[in-house]
Amino acid sequence: MADLVPQAAAAGPNKLVAVRDFLVDTRAEMDKVSWPPKDELTKATKAVLLFALSLGVVIGLVDFLLQKILIDGLALLAR
Repeated sequence: MADLVPQAAAAGPNKLVAVRDFLVDTRAEMDKVSWPPKDELTKATKAVLLFALSLGVVIGLVDFLLQKILIDGLALLAR
């Protein structure tokens, strides 16, 4: 009859211990992380946002130009 009980259900309290151990180990590893100073983090964040904005503008311009050339330009030639 014991074979019919799923192993996960029988190991209920062990799951709580495993979760607790995982959280304790995660906290210990996070304490080992070397975090950058606030000013360096701010500079890096600004650089990433500026790059993403610039890339978005460039992609938008290329899309606009290709649309004008391929869609509007071909429509004029088809007339």
